[in-house]
Amino acid sequence: QVQLVESGGGLVQAGGSLRLSCGASGRTFIGYVMGWFRQAPGKEREFVAAISWSGGTTRYVDSVKGRFTISRDDAKNTVYLQMNSLKPEDTAVYYCAVGRLLFTTVSSEATDFGSWGQGTQVTVSS
Repeated sequence: QVQLVESGGGLVQAGGSLRLSCGASGRTFIGYVMGWFRQAPGKEREFVAAISWSGGTTRYVDSVKGRFTISRDDAKNTVYLQMNSLKPEDTAVYYCAVGRLLFTTVSSEATDFGSWGQGTQVTVSS
């Protein structure tokens, strides 16, 4: 059973940056799509970004395009989310997730991800 642990969240002023990390134990990320989702208070979980198993393809929700960058380091079994130009509406708990199946295409659907971390809080003040 894979365990995912997110880190790097915190409180930041609007316009600032944070870098989230997600490490895994119990299983390698190699060959799996990795993704980031978020959930704000009173709202449904939302797709943020995903990266293909090769790292060559990424996908973002429109609201973060040009501000967030997802990357992966398979040697470290870690996926990152660099968040720049943060806005108050980015405030949420951020979760990383591992794709269910090997060597699949990038997906933004939560049902295509099988293991989830506990989440890390990101708060952006205005």
